[in-house]
Amino acid sequence: MSSSQFPAQSASPLGKLGIEAALEAAADPSITPKPKIFDEFALTDRVGLISGGNRGLGLEMALACCEAGARIVYCFDLPEKPSDEWIASRDYVAKLGNNSRLEYFSANVTDQQALWKKTEEIGDKEGRMDFCIAAAGILKSHIDCLEYPAQEYREVLDVNASGVLFTAQAAGRQMSRFGRGGSIILIASMSGSITNRGHAWVSYNSSKSAVLQMARSMACELGEKKIRVNSLSPGHIYTSMTAAYLDKQPHLFDVWSSMNPLGRLGRPDELRGVVTWLASDASTFCTGSDIIVSGGHHSW
Repeated sequence: MSSSQFPAQSASPLGKLGIEAALEAAADPSITPKPKIFDEFALTDRVGLISGGNRGLGLEMALACCEAGARIVYCFDLPEKPSDEWIASRDYVAKLGNNSRLEYFSANVTDQQALWKKTEEIGDKEGRMDFCIAAAGILKSHIDCLEYPAQEYREVLDVNASGVLFTAQAAGRQMSRFGRGGSIILIASMSGSITNRGHAWVSYNSSKSAVLQMARSMACELGEKKIRVNSLSPGHIYTSMTAAYLDKQPHLFDVWSSMNPLGRLGRPDELRGVVTWLASDASTFCTGSDIIVSGGHHSW
């Protein structure tokens, strides 16, 4: 079956692409070919929601989505007021000249009803919800797995697993409401599929493993609504969260760097491309997948 016979629901919203575009141009000399690959990555006029968006990976991803043309990206986090980094990023976006905006509100990812209500208000205002990045997470210090306190374990799971679900629900409910489909990206970790050698992180590792299965489960339920759900698993990235950990144990910087073939820690900006791909029409046949960006940590 040729692509011209594909069902209508399989057609790209950008029209013919790649070889089909070349064949169309060959058959019609009046067509002037133009590159479309960057159009596939564009988020023009789209609305997004990002948890953990006050700084670190969440803010880096929000900024990337604005550069890709999103109408507005709503960032939320625990602090009542946004960080200096967030304010600088908001001002930077305002000067891009593409009419994109960053907005901030304070919320706790563990408060399901509050998230649902706030995101419904966003839906009422914007008339759509197109992508969501659940990036909020916490990491506790080393605790022996046989001695791990119940309350501390529940706290990590509450934020890193339940909070991710509640964020995805909040956005997904609006995607379903408007019937446009959408993309939900759950930030997991390579620690969800491997154990970090020498680190007693049973709560963190367990929570991130839960996120991997959450993405697969939600993808299977929401595919019929054209809502895609994937997880993104970074390796050792030098963020504000990992910096706070490494500052107390500076020897780990070289240890972690030596654990992947590239011999270094990742930068937050090295996730910009993959998250934009997942949020955009460039990845419309990708759902239920875990994308690992770890410098090859898994490959040893």
